[in-house]
Parts: sequence; C-alpha cells; structure tokens
Amino acid sequence: MQRRPVGKAHAGLWEFPGGKMEAGESPQAALARELHEELGIVVADADLVPSGFAVDRTTVLLLFACRHWSGEPTALDADALRWDVPARLAHLPMPPLDIPLVQQLARGRDPTGDH
Repeated sequence: MQRRPVGKAHAGLWEFPGGKMEAGESPQAALARELHEELGIVVADADLVPSGFAVDRTTVLLLFACRHWSGEPTALDADALRWDVPARLAHLPMPPLDIPLVQQLARGRDPTGDH
C-alpha cells in the first residue's frame, strides 16, 4: 500500500499503487507502467494475476497480485509505503473503493498460488 501525499486528493489515505489506463493499453500494461512510475519497479504483464475488483458510479478498480518484479519499491509518488497482511491493512484509512479490495484479499486465497 502507498500513502497519498499532502496536496493530492485523498491525502493521508492508503491505497493500492496504480492509476488510469491510457488509450490502447490493457489493464496489465497500464498497471506495469504505473508501478514503474510510482514505485520504480519493472513488472512483466504476465506476472500480474487478476485478484479482485471494486466499482462505484464512475470508477472500476481492478486488483492484481504480483510476486515477481525487478527493482526495489520506492515511494516515488507517495509519502510512505507499507507491506502487510490483508487483515491488518483493513485497519488503515483508505479511499472508499480500496476497502472492498482489501476485504476481498482477506477472504480469498492468494491468486498467485502462494499460500
């Protein structure tokens, strides 16, 4: 999870890294690009495993699990990063659409096959 910095919408709230798709991008390609921009890591599209989604009136968030990347995750577009199990992440303040994603992770099996 990354914490949104002061000056951005939802400042101080924790969210999954990601962002908007650009024209012609697949969801996996968009996430790989966003992970590079926000965390400085390189991820292959094939290493992104669909694991959940959340929807409101105007937005669809797709959640992907990733176990393989190159580089060291760094908070390039956030003021902090946090790794934790879903049950503990559920206690963090976060934007409304991230809440069901954490709940889905807490209820489900690991979509990457790791247990």
